[in-house]
Amino acid sequence: MKRPHVVVLRGHHANPWDLRPWEELDGFDVDVVVTGSNVFDLESLSLTRVRLRALSDFLPRGRLRRFWAGAPLNHYLGLREALEGADIVHAAELGTWFTADAARNKAAGRYRLVSTVWETIPFLDTYRRRATRANRALALAETDLFLPTTERARNSLLLEGVSADKVEVSVPGVDIEHFSSVTAEPPTEHVILSPGRLVWEKGHQDVLRALSALRAGLVEAPESKTAARLVVVGSGPEQRRLRQYAHELGLDRSVELGASVPYDQMPRVYASASCMVLASLPTRQWEEQFGMVLAEAMAAGLPIVASSSGAIPEVVGDSGRYFAAGDWLGLARELAEGPLSRLPGTRVDYPAERLAQYSSAAAAERLAKAYERVLSL
Repeated sequence: MKRPHVVVLRGHHANPWDLRPWEELDGFDVDVVVTGSNVFDLESLSLTRVRLRALSDFLPRGRLRRFWAGAPLNHYLGLREALEGADIVHAAELGTWFTADAARNKAAGRYRLVSTVWETIPFLDTYRRRATRANRALALAETDLFLPTTERARNSLLLEGVSADKVEVSVPGVDIEHFSSVTAEPPTEHVILSPGRLVWEKGHQDVLRALSALRAGLVEAPESKTAARLVVVGSGPEQRRLRQYAHELGLDRSVELGASVPYDQMPRVYASASCMVLASLPTRQWEEQFGMVLAEAMAAGLPIVASSSGAIPEVVGDSGRYFAAGDWLGLARELAEGPLSRLPGTRVDYPAERLAQYSSAAAAERLAKAYERVLSL
């Protein structure tokens, strides 16, 4: 009997951590479409890769190409042919060009369209960018099943006008063993880890402020707590400004900024830290969504101190320490009273049920059930 054929579309952002559950998916043949401008290294990915060029791939490398890579009017070249024989096409989000592309070709391809949704803000048309409104309309009309990653994303879809019977929460998953099996020598000093793209909304600047506040005595803390170092893992346009800010705050020798770490080496980074901070700040167009680093840190037993932005409290539950987004003094207090009050490198135990829910194996099972459901329509 022929196994159902699934094609995954992620525009230029196909990545190994998002796609891990598809590698463990039983009973389905899975391909992932990869463009010439894909942002992430996929050498470790075992899925079959189908290479297609997008319109933006024809532009010279630089700012214009980066702009068009995410533009709502971008599209694949030869997608219809690539989707021949597909039973399910799995895209993501309401306003993206690649979901719209899949929706436009659905009638000819005769496949079911499934879409993962991370977005937690119900923009509708009023607050959505004008250029993405047509994409939203196509996605709403043609998607057979929406798979929000959180309850917050589910509620957002309901306010977008999606019928509840077309919405099923499907939590992402990580390789729990990959992040939990690495051990390291107990560190002699506290290391605060702040992972994420170097952009304003990730709040790295607030982590710098919190560390400086501890050093300056603005928050009461013994000397052992003020000796903490900060490791910021990520790259992005704010790197130069963050480096300058660390210098102005007198943190040059206490901050490792813009570290580039391959995904398969991240477990060692978690193992060498005393805590992870996710200081995300909401903007008009974004708030923190599922946050894969949260699941990875929990798998590693790493204490989490995070802002209450978006879906973070839903993902971490009662096991994390929270502060109001932008409250860097509150962050400093949470650090001083929490992970920095213990020996460097101290681990915490997260609920076994929550960790099991966030495993890539459990996520693969959820995908299989969703696919079986949509194929029966």
